[in-house]
Amino acid sequence: MQLLTRIKQKAVRFLFNTLSPPAGDAAEFFYLPACCLSSDPPSRPPDGRSLLLTPCLADTPAAQVLERAVLESRVREVEEENRQIRLQLSQSQGTAAQPPDGNYGNQQWGASADTGPEDGDNTAEEKNNHTECPRSPTVQKCELIHVACVCAGHNASRDVVTLVKSVLFHRRNPLHFHFITDTVANRILSSLFQSWMVPSVQVSFYDADELKSEVSWIPNKHYSGIYGLMKLTLTKALPSDLSKVIVLDTDITFATDIAELWGIFRKFTDKQVIGLVENQSDWYLGNLWKNHKPWPALGRGFNTGVILLYLERLRRIGWEQMWRLTAERELMSMLSTSLADQDIFNAFIKQNPVLVHQLPCFWNVQLSDHTRSEQCYTEVSDLKVIHWNSPKKLRVKNKHVEFFRNLYLTFLEYDGNLLRRELFGCPSQASPETLGRPHQLGTLHVRRRSSAVPALRSGLRGPQEPQERRLPHRVQGGPVLPGQPGEERGSEERQHALRVPDRRRLPADVRSL
Repeated sequence: MQLLTRIKQKAVRFLFNTLSPPAGDAAEFFYLPACCLSSDPPSRPPDGRSLLLTPCLADTPAAQVLERAVLESRVREVEEENRQIRLQLSQSQGTAAQPPDGNYGNQQWGASADTGPEDGDNTAEEKNNHTECPRSPTVQKCELIHVACVCAGHNASRDVVTLVKSVLFHRRNPLHFHFITDTVANRILSSLFQSWMVPSVQVSFYDADELKSEVSWIPNKHYSGIYGLMKLTLTKALPSDLSKVIVLDTDITFATDIAELWGIFRKFTDKQVIGLVENQSDWYLGNLWKNHKPWPALGRGFNTGVILLYLERLRRIGWEQMWRLTAERELMSMLSTSLADQDIFNAFIKQNPVLVHQLPCFWNVQLSDHTRSEQCYTEVSDLKVIHWNSPKKLRVKNKHVEFFRNLYLTFLEYDGNLLRRELFGCPSQASPETLGRPHQLGTLHVRRRSSAVPALRSGLRGPQEPQERRLPHRVQGGPVLPGQPGEERGSEERQHALRVPDRRRLPADVRSL
C-alpha cells in the first residue's frame, strides 16, 4: 500500500512537470492528488482492467497520461523485484546442488536429533510458532542400525514386543536387534519374529544366565532385579566387532524413526563414549525426602533408559574394569544400588564427565512421578521417545498421560504382520560378505545356546486363523500390571483388547503372554 502511494506521488510530480498547465489551472491541478488519489486498494471495473486512479480522474485528459505514468513506474518496480527473485533463486539452487554426505538422496530429516553449532538456524517465525528443531545428522541409506535390550519374563516380553513394533513402524533402515534374555523371553520373542518375517531385520539372542555372575555381587533394591544391572556387561556380551549400539529399556515407546537417534553418534567428540539424557526428576539432587542420600551424579544425573554406547571406544578405555572399580568404591558407603545400573553409570560419569554426550531430553521423556517431562515438548511433533520409568507404568500421574497411554496401546494392539514392508533400495537377503558371521540377515541366532527355538508358523491376528481369543490387558483404562487381578471389562475395553490366535497353536511359553 505504501509502495502504491509513493508511485502515485512520483507519477503526479512527473505529470506536473511535463504537462505545464496554464497558470489559472495550476492550483486546481496541484490539488488533484489530495482530492482524487486514493490510498485504498484499486478497484477492478467490469471489463477486468485494474484502475489505479479514483473515479474523479477517470474522464479527464490528464487522467490518461497520469495512469500511463503510474503503470510504467509500476512495471519498472515489478521488473526489479523479479530480477532480485531470480538472483536469490539461482543462489539457492547453487547451494542445493551440493548435498551433504550420508543423506537420503534429496530427503533430509525435518526434526531435530541433536543440537549443535553446526545446525542451521530457524527463521523468526519458526522460533515463535515451534520449538527449536534444527536439522539432525543424516544416516546413510541402508545403514544397519544395532539395538540392544535386556528382557526376562512374560511381562517384560510384552513390553519389548510393543517397543519393537513402535521401532519397526517408523524405521527406514535395516535393523539388528540384540536381546539378552532368559529362556521365557527367548521363546516368546523368537517365535514372534519368525511369525512376522519382517524384511531387513536381524535378531540375535544372548543367554542372560551366563551374565549373572558378572553382576550378582552387586546388591540392588530396584524392582528390575539382577537384570537391571546387565547393561553394564554389554561390551562383553555383544560381539567384539560391534562398534556401537543403541541400548533401550523394555518400557520404551518410539514416536519417530530410530535412525534419527543413531545419527547422533556422528556428533560425538573423539573422547565421548556414551550418550544419555539428563534425569528429569530430583532424585540425584537428594531433596525428595529427609535423609535421602542418592549415589553421586553430575548435576541432576542421567537416565539410562536410552543409551548410545560407543562399544569400540569403551573397550579401548577398559570399561569393564572401570565400572567395577566405581561400583566397589561406592558400595563401601552406599551398601546397595537403588536404581540398578543407572547409579553405577552416574557415579562413573561423575568421575569422567568428558566421556558423556548429553542428548536432548525429548529422546527420553520420562513419565515417572515428580518428573519435569513436560519441559521436553510443547507439541506432538517434539516427542521422540516415551519412557514409562515408574513402577506404576500406565497409571503414572502426568497431565498428558492419556495421550501417551493411547500411543502405547496403539502399538500394543498393532498387528505385527503389517510390518512386512520392504525397504526401498535396500537388499532383503544376506550379502555374501555377511554369510558365515554369527548374525546373518533374515536368521535368528542364539549365542551360547545349543539349539534354536522352533519357528511359529501362524502370526498374530492373521486372517487365516478361524479361532481367536482376547487376553484381558486393561483394568480401568490401562493394561493389567504385575500383581493386579484381571477385572471384567466394559464394551469400550473389549474394542481395544489384544487379540491372538488360538492358544493351542502357540508354544507353551507364548500362550501365557
